[in-house]
Amino acid sequence: FPGFETEHPPYAHQEQAWRRLVSSGAAANALVATGTGSGKTECFLYPVLDHCQRAAGPGIKAIVIYPMNALATDQAKRFAEVIHGQPSLKGLRVGPFVGGDARGSQAMGPQQVITDKEALRQNPPDVLLTNYKMLDYLLLRPKDVSIWRHNQADPSLLRYLVLDELHTYDGAQGADVACL
Repeated sequence: FPGFETEHPPYAHQEQAWRRLVSSGAAANALVATGTGSGKTECFLYPVLDHCQRAAGPGIKAIVIYPMNALATDQAKRFAEVIHGQPSLKGLRVGPFVGGDARGSQAMGPQQVITDKEALRQNPPDVLLTNYKMLDYLLLRPKDVSIWRHNQADPSLLRYLVLDELHTYDGAQGADVACL
């Protein structure tokens, strides 16, 4: 995949996803269904970060929705490690906006992302990690409107919406996510 160094060669499904999702081409919708531990995260991680490094200016460029806060927190570390390990990604910002304490880290690190909610409101991340309920709040609460200010000025900044663990969104929860 151009521009990225990966620790291991990609699996076939990862390479297919990268070709389909890369924003320098005609990025298209994709659904990745493969076994546990087979590298589904990498299918979207690299195209999302590639887009963020090429997209000029501040604002949210990708939203990744997780079904559980613990999964968002775990995946945030993976984003931090990849960004820290790739000099071309220096300056990219990732922030989980999930429930819990509003205070936290205000800067990216080798294994940490920005977790301070006020810092995220003042300087929105390139990649927003959240859950469907918190995204609903972020879109409606007056105190969170500032996180979208760059996207309101340039709606084309937001290019990726990732629903991780899509199979968990069924029934009423699935309907809520679909409406959101």
